[in-house]
Amino acid sequence: MAQKKTSEVDYSMQEKIMALYELQKIDSQIDEINKVKGELPLEVQDLEDEIEGLNTRIENINGEIEEFNSLTKQRKREIDQAKIQIAHYKEQQNNVRNNREYDAITKEIEYQELEIELAEKRLKEYAVAVKNKKAQLENAEAVVADRNIDLTAKRSELESIEAETADQVAALEVKAGKAKTKIDERLLTAYDRIRRSVRNGLAVVTVKRDACGGCFNRIPPQRQVDIRQGKKLIVCEYCGRILVADNEE
Repeated sequence: MAQKKTSEVDYSMQEKIMALYELQKIDSQIDEINKVKGELPLEVQDLEDEIEGLNTRIENINGEIEEFNSLTKQRKREIDQAKIQIAHYKEQQNNVRNNREYDAITKEIEYQELEIELAEKRLKEYAVAVKNKKAQLENAEAVVADRNIDLTAKRSELESIEAETADQVAALEVKAGKAKTKIDERLLTAYDRIRRSVRNGLAVVTVKRDACGGCFNRIPPQRQVDIRQGKKLIVCEYCGRILVADNEE
Protein backbone atom coordinates (compact mmCIF):
# COMPACT_ATOMS: atom_id res chain seq x y z
CA MET A 1 0.00 0.00 0.00
CA ALA A 2 2.84 2.34 0.93
CA GLN A 3 4.58 1.51 -2.36
CA LYS A 4 1.46 2.41 -4.34
CA LYS A 5 1.20 5.74 -2.58
CA THR A 6 4.86 6.55 -3.35
CA SER A 7 4.31 5.59 -6.96
CA GLU A 8 1.31 7.87 -7.18
CA VAL A 9 3.33 10.76 -5.67
CA ASP A 10 6.21 10.11 -8.07
CA TYR A 11 3.83 10.06 -11.04
CA SER A 12 2.19 13.28 -9.81
CA MET A 13 5.54 15.10 -9.69
CA GLN A 14 6.50 13.72 -13.08
CA GLU A 15 3.17 14.91 -14.44
CA LYS A 16 3.80 18.40 -13.06
CA ILE A 17 7.25 18.52 -14.65
CA MET A 18 5.92 17.39 -18.03
CA ALA A 19 3.05 19.90 -17.72
CA LEU A 20 5.68 22.61 -17.14
CA TYR A 21 7.49 21.47 -20.27
CA GLU A 22 4.23 21.49 -22.22
CA LEU A 23 3.49 24.99 -20.91
CA GLN A 24 6.95 26.09 -22.01
CA LYS A 25 6.37 24.82 -25.55
CA ILE A 26 3.03 26.65 -25.70
CA ASP A 27 4.52 29.87 -24.36
CA SER A 28 7.39 29.59 -26.84
CA GLN A 29 4.84 29.35 -29.68
CA ILE A 30 3.11 32.49 -28.35
CA ASP A 31 6.53 34.19 -28.12
CA GLU A 32 7.19 33.35 -31.78
CA ILE A 33 3.84 34.83 -32.79
CA ASN A 34 4.58 37.97 -30.78
CA LYS A 35 7.93 38.31 -32.56
CA VAL A 36 5.98 39.17 -35.71
CA LYS A 37 4.95 42.36 -33.94
CA GLY A 38 8.63 43.23 -33.58
CA GLU A 39 9.18 46.56 -31.86
CA LEU A 40 5.68 47.82 -32.71
CA PRO A 41 4.24 47.54 -29.16
CA LEU A 42 7.19 49.47 -27.73
CA GLU A 43 7.09 52.03 -30.54
CA VAL A 44 3.36 52.59 -29.98
CA GLN A 45 3.94 53.00 -26.23
CA ASP A 46 6.85 55.41 -26.81
CA LEU A 47 4.75 57.52 -29.19
CA GLU A 48 1.84 57.60 -26.75
CA ASP A 49 4.19 58.71 -23.95
CA GLU A 50 5.80 61.37 -26.16
CA ILE A 51 2.42 62.74 -27.26
CA GLU A 52 1.23 62.83 -23.66
CA GLY A 53 4.36 64.77 -22.70
CA LEU A 54 3.92 67.18 -25.61
CA ASN A 55 0.26 67.76 -24.74
CA THR A 56 1.29 68.57 -21.18
CA ARG A 57 3.86 71.02 -22.58
CA ILE A 58 1.20 72.61 -24.82
CA GLU A 59 -1.10 72.96 -21.83
CA ASN A 60 1.68 74.64 -19.82
CA ILE A 61 2.54 77.02 -22.67
CA ASN A 62 -1.12 78.00 -23.04
CA GLY A 63 -1.21 78.65 -19.31
CA GLU A 64 1.86 80.89 -19.56
CA ILE A 65 0.37 82.81 -22.50
CA GLU A 66 -2.83 83.28 -20.53
CA GLU A 67 -0.82 84.57 -17.58
CA PHE A 68 1.05 87.08 -19.77
CA ASN A 69 -2.25 88.22 -21.28
CA SER A 70 -3.65 88.73 -17.79
CA LEU A 71 -0.57 90.73 -16.77
CA THR A 72 -0.89 92.79 -19.97
CA LYS A 73 -4.47 93.74 -19.08
CA GLN A 74 -3.38 94.59 -15.54
CA ARG A 75 -0.57 96.86 -16.74
CA LYS A 76 -2.89 98.60 -19.20
CA ARG A 77 -5.33 99.28 -16.37
CA GLU A 78 -2.45 100.71 -14.32
CA ILE A 79 -1.47 102.99 -17.23
CA ASP A 80 -5.07 104.21 -17.61
CA GLN A 81 -5.27 104.82 -13.85
CA ALA A 82 -1.96 106.69 -13.88
CA LYS A 83 -3.14 108.93 -16.75
CA ILE A 84 -6.31 109.76 -14.81
CA GLN A 85 -4.17 110.63 -11.80
CA ILE A 86 -1.89 112.84 -13.92
CA ALA A 87 -4.89 114.71 -15.34
CA HIS A 88 -6.22 115.17 -11.80
CA TYR A 89 -2.86 116.47 -10.51
CA LYS A 90 -2.49 118.86 -13.44
CA GLU A 91 -5.89 120.29 -12.64
CA GLN A 92 -4.77 120.74 -9.03
CA GLN A 93 -1.65 122.61 -10.18
CA ASN A 94 -3.88 125.36 -11.50
CA ASN A 95 -5.22 125.98 -7.99
CA VAL A 96 -2.05 125.82 -5.87
CA ARG A 97 -1.41 128.51 -3.30
CA ASN A 98 2.39 128.30 -3.12
CA ASN A 99 5.50 126.81 -4.70
CA ARG A 100 5.71 124.02 -2.10
CA GLU A 101 2.29 122.67 -3.12
CA TYR A 102 3.20 123.05 -6.80
CA ASP A 103 6.46 121.08 -6.35
CA ALA A 104 4.69 118.35 -4.40
CA ILE A 105 2.09 117.91 -7.14
CA THR A 106 4.81 118.00 -9.80
CA LYS A 107 6.59 115.15 -8.02
CA GLU A 108 3.35 113.15 -7.97
CA ILE A 109 2.95 113.73 -11.72
CA GLU A 110 6.56 112.62 -12.33
CA TYR A 111 5.99 109.51 -10.22
CA GLN A 112 2.89 108.57 -12.22
CA GLU A 113 4.78 109.17 -15.48
CA LEU A 114 7.55 106.83 -14.28
CA GLU A 115 4.88 104.26 -13.43
CA ILE A 116 3.52 104.56 -16.98
CA GLU A 117 7.02 104.23 -18.44
CA LEU A 118 7.71 101.12 -16.35
CA ALA A 119 4.33 99.58 -17.25
CA GLU A 120 4.92 100.24 -20.96
CA LYS A 121 8.34 98.56 -20.66
CA ARG A 122 6.67 95.55 -19.06
CA LEU A 123 4.06 95.50 -21.85
CA LYS A 124 6.83 95.24 -24.46
CA GLU A 125 8.45 92.41 -22.49
CA TYR A 126 5.12 90.59 -22.25
CA ALA A 127 4.54 91.03 -25.99
CA VAL A 128 7.95 89.49 -26.77
CA ALA A 129 7.32 86.65 -24.30
CA VAL A 130 3.88 85.91 -25.78
CA LYS A 131 5.38 85.90 -29.29
CA ASN A 132 8.06 83.40 -28.21
CA LYS A 133 5.52 81.24 -26.39
CA LYS A 134 3.25 81.19 -29.44
CA ALA A 135 6.21 80.07 -31.58
CA GLN A 136 6.92 77.27 -29.06
CA LEU A 137 3.23 76.37 -29.08
CA GLU A 138 3.11 76.21 -32.86
CA ASN A 139 6.21 74.01 -32.93
CA ALA A 140 4.87 71.65 -30.25
CA GLU A 141 1.49 71.36 -32.00
CA ALA A 142 3.23 70.55 -35.30
CA VAL A 143 5.27 67.81 -33.61
CA VAL A 144 2.11 66.39 -32.00
CA ALA A 145 0.39 66.33 -35.39
CA ASP A 146 3.34 64.43 -36.91
CA ARG A 147 3.51 61.99 -33.98
CA ASN A 148 -0.23 61.35 -34.20
CA ILE A 149 0.15 60.40 -37.86
CA ASP A 150 2.95 57.98 -36.94
CA LEU A 151 0.93 56.61 -34.02
CA THR A 152 -2.15 56.02 -36.16
CA ALA A 153 -0.07 54.12 -38.74
CA LYS A 154 1.74 51.97 -36.16
CA ARG A 155 -1.45 51.25 -34.20
CA SER A 156 -3.16 50.17 -37.42
CA GLU A 157 -0.25 47.87 -38.29
CA LEU A 158 -0.18 46.39 -34.78
CA GLU A 159 -3.96 45.88 -34.70
CA SER A 160 -3.80 44.16 -38.10
CA ILE A 161 -1.14 41.71 -36.85
CA GLU A 162 -3.07 41.07 -33.64
CA ALA A 163 -6.28 40.44 -35.60
CA GLU A 164 -4.50 37.93 -37.85
CA THR A 165 -3.01 36.02 -34.91
CA ALA A 166 -5.84 36.43 -32.37
CA ASP A 167 -7.45 33.01 -32.99
CA GLN A 168 -4.13 31.22 -32.88
CA VAL A 169 -3.07 32.96 -29.65
CA ALA A 170 -6.47 32.32 -28.06
CA ALA A 171 -6.22 28.59 -28.86
CA LEU A 172 -2.72 28.43 -27.40
CA GLU A 173 -3.83 30.27 -24.27
CA VAL A 174 -6.58 27.69 -23.75
CA LYS A 175 -3.94 24.92 -23.99
CA ALA A 176 -1.71 26.85 -21.57
CA GLY A 177 -4.60 27.12 -19.14
CA LYS A 178 -5.11 23.35 -19.21
CA ALA A 179 -1.41 22.73 -18.61
CA LYS A 180 -1.43 25.13 -15.65
CA THR A 181 -4.17 23.14 -13.91
CA LYS A 182 -1.60 20.34 -13.41
CA ILE A 183 1.01 22.67 -11.89
CA ASP A 184 0.92 24.04 -8.37
CA GLU A 185 1.27 27.77 -7.69
CA ARG A 186 4.81 27.49 -6.33
CA LEU A 187 6.12 25.89 -9.53
CA LEU A 188 4.24 28.36 -11.73
CA THR A 189 5.75 31.27 -9.80
CA ALA A 190 9.25 29.81 -10.24
CA TYR A 191 8.57 29.19 -13.93
CA ASP A 192 7.40 32.78 -14.51
CA ARG A 193 10.38 34.17 -12.60
CA ILE A 194 12.87 32.17 -14.68
CA ARG A 195 11.12 33.13 -17.94
CA ARG A 196 11.45 36.81 -17.07
CA SER A 197 15.13 36.44 -16.17
CA VAL A 198 16.32 34.74 -19.39
CA ARG A 199 16.55 36.47 -22.73
CA ASN A 200 14.84 33.82 -24.88
CA GLY A 201 12.05 33.09 -22.39
CA LEU A 202 13.08 29.43 -22.02
CA ALA A 203 12.51 28.46 -18.40
CA VAL A 204 12.20 24.70 -19.11
CA VAL A 205 14.75 23.00 -21.36
CA THR A 206 15.68 19.44 -22.26
CA VAL A 207 19.03 17.75 -21.77
CA LYS A 208 20.57 17.28 -25.20
CA ARG A 209 23.83 15.41 -25.74
CA ASP A 210 24.51 15.40 -22.01
CA ALA A 211 24.20 19.21 -21.83
CA CYS A 212 21.65 21.81 -20.67
CA GLY A 213 19.51 22.92 -23.60
CA GLY A 214 19.64 26.49 -22.30
CA CYS A 215 23.27 27.26 -21.49
CA PHE A 216 24.87 24.11 -23.03
CA ASN A 217 26.91 23.31 -19.93
CA ARG A 218 27.50 19.61 -19.29
CA ILE A 219 25.11 17.80 -16.93
CA PRO A 220 26.68 15.05 -14.74
CA PRO A 221 25.46 11.47 -15.52
CA GLN A 222 23.83 10.91 -12.11
CA ARG A 223 21.95 14.20 -12.44
CA GLN A 224 20.70 13.07 -15.85
CA VAL A 225 19.38 9.87 -14.26
CA ASP A 226 17.48 11.96 -11.69
CA ILE A 227 16.06 14.14 -14.46
CA ARG A 228 14.82 11.10 -16.43
CA GLN A 229 13.20 9.61 -13.33
CA GLY A 230 11.27 12.84 -12.76
CA LYS A 231 10.93 12.32 -9.03
CA LYS A 232 11.90 15.90 -8.22
CA LEU A 233 12.34 19.24 -9.90
CA ILE A 234 15.94 19.75 -11.02
CA VAL A 235 17.39 23.03 -12.24
CA CYS A 236 20.64 23.68 -14.09
CA GLU A 237 23.32 24.75 -11.63
CA TYR A 238 24.74 27.15 -14.22
CA CYS A 239 21.73 29.00 -15.68
CA GLY A 240 18.91 28.11 -13.25
CA ARG A 241 16.58 26.69 -15.90
CA ILE A 242 14.31 23.74 -15.13
CA LEU A 243 15.66 20.56 -16.74
CA VAL A 244 13.53 17.79 -18.30
CA ALA A 245 14.44 14.62 -20.17
CA ASP A 246 14.47 14.67 -23.95
CA ASN A 247 11.97 11.98 -24.93
CA GLU A 248 13.50 11.69 -28.39
CA GLU A 249 16.89 10.85 -26.88
